[in-house]
Amino acid sequence: MNQYLAPAIALLAISGVSCAENRYPDALEPEEALRSFQLDSAFTIELFASEPMIMDPVEMVFDRRGRAYVVEMEDYPFKPEPGKAKGRIRLLEDTDGDGKADKATLFADSLSEATSVLPWKDGLIVTTAPYILHLKDTTGDNRADTREVLFSGFFQNNSEAQITNLHFNVDNWIYASNHGQPGEVQFARKPDAPAVSVQGADFRFRLDREAFEPETGAAQFGQAINDWGHRFMTQNTIHIQQAVIPWRYLHRHAYLPSDRASTDISDHGLRMFQQTPAPYWRAERTRRRQKEYKERGLDRQEYAEDHFTGASGGTIYSGNIFPDAFYGNIFTGDVAGNLVHRDVLTPLEDSPVYQASRSGKEGEREFLSSADPWFRPVNFTVGPEGALYIIDMYRQHIETPLSIPEDLKKDMDFMNGSDRGRIYRIVPKSGPGQEQQAWGAEWPPRPEGPGTDALVKLLAHPNRWWRLQAQQLLLELQDRSAVPALQQLFHEHTDPRARLHALYTLEGLSALDAEIVKAALADSHPGLREHGLILAERFPECLPGIKERTADPSPRVALQACLSLGEFPAAEAAPALSAAAARYSEDRWFRMAILSSDAGSSSALLGLLDRDKVFFAEAKPGKIRFLEDLSFIMAARGGEGEIGRLLDVLSGLNAVEEWQLAGLRGLEKGLKKNQHAAASVAGAQKQLTAMKENAKPESAEILDRILSMPVMAGQETK
Repeated sequence: MNQYLAPAIALLAISGVSCAENRYPDALEPEEALRSFQLDSAFTIELFASEPMIMDPVEMVFDRRGRAYVVEMEDYPFKPEPGKAKGRIRLLEDTDGDGKADKATLFADSLSEATSVLPWKDGLIVTTAPYILHLKDTTGDNRADTREVLFSGFFQNNSEAQITNLHFNVDNWIYASNHGQPGEVQFARKPDAPAVSVQGADFRFRLDREAFEPETGAAQFGQAINDWGHRFMTQNTIHIQQAVIPWRYLHRHAYLPSDRASTDISDHGLRMFQQTPAPYWRAERTRRRQKEYKERGLDRQEYAEDHFTGASGGTIYSGNIFPDAFYGNIFTGDVAGNLVHRDVLTPLEDSPVYQASRSGKEGEREFLSSADPWFRPVNFTVGPEGALYIIDMYRQHIETPLSIPEDLKKDMDFMNGSDRGRIYRIVPKSGPGQEQQAWGAEWPPRPEGPGTDALVKLLAHPNRWWRLQAQQLLLELQDRSAVPALQQLFHEHTDPRARLHALYTLEGLSALDAEIVKAALADSHPGLREHGLILAERFPECLPGIKERTADPSPRVALQACLSLGEFPAAEAAPALSAAAARYSEDRWFRMAILSSDAGSSSALLGLLDRDKVFFAEAKPGKIRFLEDLSFIMAARGGEGEIGRLLDVLSGLNAVEEWQLAGLRGLEKGLKKNQHAAASVAGAQKQLTAMKENAKPESAEILDRILSMPVMAGQETK
């Protein structure tokens, strides 16, 4: 198959299996599995836990005491019968500090398709579709004895596309992946609140503010959030996407031509480098599909191996023991390729998105790959000591049975391996990674008195795990005696990450004021300026600072300024937004950001563009698209006098047909979407007819179609 085929064959020989006797190799014991790995030479991999201590692990998180909670999904890939679910959460402890778990306690069992947990207020938030639960141990025996339903209504018909991936973010929101699945979500603590639709979206919530809403997605199994709150998502074949614009901005009005705000940021496509050959069922299914494509004359290519098909668990390394070049990298497993892929994230200088690239030394290999086809790296976590942990579900088969032809399933046991599971720990071969950190000596500080000061100091810890734990505990405690120390940290600390944590901890304690936000807007680091803009939306006196940031040298900051300006009335925001439209129109994210607000899609903005002449000075492709989309929104919305004002501007653009064509195309499509078009176009016939008299042929054709629309005869659209 490739350069790694020889080791794969050797391992088959070790396991005593020949392809003639059995299409699918048997499992390896943990010690054998360790020998199957090819890993970056700067690191070493060791076993943290394995069967029978754990089985079928899909996630692991550490609590404030450095203990590990592991989610076990024994029922996968089948949906359990009601009352017979086998999902578990197990508590692991390393009591002697040797880097290996030596004590296991069953925290909760009989869970239906639990996939993710997050420590919160002496308990665990748990995703177990259709619910998000809060489980607590109130007796001190490390067993959950209370169960609160927080949210309900999530999709529950496919375990690979259900609510999962809980992450506490620096902005004090908890984010979860929903893979865009339909659901009407209700919050049990606010039973009278209307249900929130999450179709096409992910999900986020704040228990401290009792807030919940859809979020841009849609992630499948894997969600990574970097130091600056930017979200990256994993999906089977698209191993890394970025959520560029939050949902709350994209849905301020209902007329955007497109609200897709996530994008594939990989610069290296689907290619990966695996050691294992494709399993028989996958190779045969691909052969059959390719035969069908050829017979049907379809130009389509499916790959059985060496291409991402089972990407899972994307996680950012934010610990403090790897070499500096690894900080902020995303690690993603591919369960079909039996490997761990690494992406280096680089913010683009001319766009508000990142680029994900291979490391130079991994041009034709992966960070880690295995010759064991049972190795299933479904997820990762970064520990309190800075190690990267790999959660290996360790199954013979990991695939939805519905996607495999019936005859190929006859010799497949989808539950083979449900009594196994491994968690590995990766540390550098030299340096601080070899030392065991005494977690208990530093955590948890006392919540009262000096303990609060200790928590504030941890907001500057070099390992993000500590920073987030400290921020979350300060949020839970709501101890406002921490405010002076937080203010000092924000104003004086040299690490911008510490300043950002201080800023949002103040927000969580309701201790923000306009002066602090103004300081964030003027910070030397773009990450602080970006979040300063988000928080400035609450303070009208910060509007001048928001306008100023539309010309920020950082494209990500400038984009957020355009989004934040849209939270203000058109009379105040339109001038700055019109200048931003002229400056950034060739970038689709800026076009979407400006048009997402009422102010940025208003006739006032169009009038400013027409008056100032800068926008219409040159008919560039992005400007043409902006005008077409703006015309679409104005026509679809059909506010009082909007279409008349649109036609006034379009009438004056006939000298350059590209402009008029763009406006008329948008007008035509928008009128088809307008549910009250007859009222919107009242009096427009005369303008349209006059435009046609002076129009060039292609524009005249569109005008003919518009004039012949039923709405022009006073009929409403259906």
